[in-house]
Order: sequence, then C-alpha cells, then structure tokens
Amino acid sequence: MDQPIDGGATAVARAHSNIALVKYWGKRDATLNTPAVGSISVTLDALYTDTRVTFAPDLAVDEFWLAGCRSDATRITHVLDLVRGYAASMGLPTAGLNAVVSSTNNFPTGAGLASSASGFAALALAASGAAGLALPARELSILARHGSGSAARSIFGGFAEMHAGTAADGSDAYAEELLDRADWPLAVVVAITEHSEKSINSTIGMNESKASSPFYQAWLDSADGDLAEMRGAIHDRDFTRLGELSEYNCLKLHALMLTTRPALIYWNAATVAAMHAVQGLRAAGVSAYFTIDAGPQVKVLCRPGDAAAVQHAMALVPGVHEARISALGPAAFRLE
Repeated sequence: MDQPIDGGATAVARAHSNIALVKYWGKRDATLNTPAVGSISVTLDALYTDTRVTFAPDLAVDEFWLAGCRSDATRITHVLDLVRGYAASMGLPTAGLNAVVSSTNNFPTGAGLASSASGFAALALAASGAAGLALPARELSILARHGSGSAARSIFGGFAEMHAGTAADGSDAYAEELLDRADWPLAVVVAITEHSEKSINSTIGMNESKASSPFYQAWLDSADGDLAEMRGAIHDRDFTRLGELSEYNCLKLHALMLTTRPALIYWNAATVAAMHAVQGLRAAGVSAYFTIDAGPQVKVLCRPGDAAAVQHAMALVPGVHEARISALGPAAFRLE
C-alpha cells in the first residue's frame, strides 16, 4: 500500500472486461445484487479498466472521476462503504476516510462491452488495497458483485463461473476460475457497432424482463442445464460445443429481452449484419460463433489461428466501426 501525504492511502488496479458464454440476466436479491442464475464467462485481454483509489482525510464526500469527468459516485460509494466496514473491523485508519476514485477504460463505456464488470472489479481491488486490506479472491469477487453482478467474474482471468447462490446473506454468490487462459487459448473478435451508451440500463432491463416476459421463468429453469453443458465443453476443450451453446444461450437471452414489455431491442442493423457474417464464415469453413450481451456489440469466438480472418470479415460489415482481436485475459491485478 502506498502512503501519500496527509495520511491518505492510494492503490491502482487493472481489471479486464469479460463476455459471458452462459448469460446472467435477472437478480435474486436487488439489495445484495445477487444473480437469479449463474453464468460462465471468458475474460478479455484487449478490454480493460484502470482505477486509482485514494483515501484522504480532507474529503467531505467520495469523488468519482471517469475519463477525467466528475461523475455520479452513488454506486462507487456503496462499494467503498463495504471496504470501510472491512477496515473498521480491523481497526485501520482508512475506515473513517472518504476517497477519490479515478477510472479510465480503453474501450467505449456503458455500450454493451461490460465496462461495469471491469470497472467494479478494478475498484474492488484498488479500494481494498488502498484501505490496507489483503482480501482473498472470493471476498474480492463478492465485493465487486455489490457494484455489478458481472464484475464478480472480472476478478478472475481465463474462464470463470459465477455462482448464483442460495444464502440469504449472499455469501455463496461469488465467482471462481474454471480454467486458466494458458490451458485453452482462444480468441475473441470484438465488433464495435456503437460508441455511445446503450439506451436501457441492464439493471432496469432485468427488472422489466422479470415483471413482464412470459419466458422469464423458462429462462430461470433452463439455466442449470446450460451451465452444466458449458462446463463440460470447457473441460473437454470442445470448441464446437462451446460455440454452439454460446450462440444458443445468447439468442435465448435476447428472446427474453424481445418479449419484455416494452421490448428491449439492443441490436442495431450492424449487429444483425455481423451475426449473418459469422454464419457466412462458418459456411465457408471458418469455425466462429457470436455472442451478444445487453448492447449492440458482437463478440465472435474463434481459435487464435482464425482470428485475423474473422477480424477482416467483421471489419467489412457495414456499420462496424472497429473489429478488435482479443486473447483471453488475466485476473485483476495491482498496478501500484
């Protein structure tokens, strides 16, 4: 832990975005931010958030700066309050201090690329470090989950699984690594079709789906089967099975969104065109599969040797602004 002037404490951390292969949508407990279903994801090396946290005695309130602009600190303060609670239980001086949090993303924020996942994972690691805490990975995952459900997975690299849990206090709702990125190197081509923030926040969308979609219960009931099948595909290193299930689970999620009232339509024309382009790649013999979260961006799973061909095909899709190749990423780590 660094100790700057005036008794404050600073730490900087980097966490990478992740893309769910088996999706999370819906909350079991909104207060604890526990998911209604489990999820499995891959962490992306090419997309990350850097976050600096400084606890200082001269701050009247927490401050949050995103890409150099002062932003709403409500969700940040919620996580910081938990960190301060940990610090108080250990008698650390940071327990009574407010903090300045400064974050930057190397990719569009709030646009369906899981910036909240990398952002809150980086916050959990940096804030706990700045407070003088050395939390184990499971506790960091739970801490990150309080900010964003998908952030629990970005604490880990490679393949990670988030457990929905059943405990009333949320203590069993955490993520863990399923497979190290070095054990099965894959590539993901990220086709960015929109740079602006998505029109409907994911939390709002989840609540609307739960309240109105006739498919919501079926979504819950089928989750365990998809998770078991995906674990098997990862264990067997079966790329075809992994890709087919990723597409199936993605389209099942968007069917749920489309049957929400009012409908949650996150796709744009380039999103649909990119999906067709991926199907065209497969017809031409390139093993590639798409997945899409709550947003218009298309992520294409492929083997590393096919990544350049997939990137080229995505770049040719009208409306795709950028096609970025990513390897699987590492666990969150301290920069300072």
